[in-house]
Amino acid sequence: MSYEFIVVNPAVVEYVATIQLNRPKELNALNLQLMGELKSALEELDNNDEVRAIVIHGNERAFAAGADIKQMAGKTAIDMLKIDQFSTWDSIRRTKKPLIAAVSGFALGGGCELTMLCDMIVASETAQFGQPEINIGVMPGAGGTQRLTKAVGKARAMEMVLTGNFISAEEAREAGLINKVVPVDLYLDEAIKLAQKTAEKSPIAVQMAKESVLKSFDTGLQEGLFFERKNFYMLFATEDQKEGMNAFIEKRKAIFKNK
Repeated sequence: MSYEFIVVNPAVVEYVATIQLNRPKELNALNLQLMGELKSALEELDNNDEVRAIVIHGNERAFAAGADIKQMAGKTAIDMLKIDQFSTWDSIRRTKKPLIAAVSGFALGGGCELTMLCDMIVASETAQFGQPEINIGVMPGAGGTQRLTKAVGKARAMEMVLTGNFISAEEAREAGLINKVVPVDLYLDEAIKLAQKTAEKSPIAVQMAKESVLKSFDTGLQEGLFFERKNFYMLFATEDQKEGMNAFIEKRKAIFKNK
């Protein structure tokens, strides 16, 4: 498919695709069209058997500096309800394959929230994360108050949400928001390497493991444990489970076939 505000590479390396947010003049501000294109691209890649992991990135200056305020400034509450922009975010969250955010520069507002929709985050030393919506008279609306709190804890989330303060990449790593901080010239390569490492595993097992981790955010402990165990047992109906365990016993590299 052809897109205006994203660039899709379905085979940057074996089994790994990349999606670049591409509105550089606007610091990749997330307008409705960009988010719709991102949703469509992720659905297409999710259904592509040649893709097992997906990296989302911007450029060195910005991952995404927030939502497109010009699209929202004159809207009423009823307008926003009718637009229902967050249904797109819900669809992105349902992506089955691992999503890795490669972040350099600004990841603010909706940009920060988009990184938190991803499963892992690799950041450059210049990355800054923040939820500055309070500075324009609103608050996070795409998960910023919920996912950020679960990631960094109440006190740090309150500070970021109520003051609009940014945190550095190193602060984000120490707080548990991101996985790794690397030099600017390596952030995308490191994210792709992380994606490759997940792509080497059984795709079925990866999908069920991802579902189970995400379930922990949506349920209590007992319900989450039940879901985890169900997925664990189901994997014993797969050829990949037999291959993986036999390869371990035979001291060889497993060859997973997504069956």
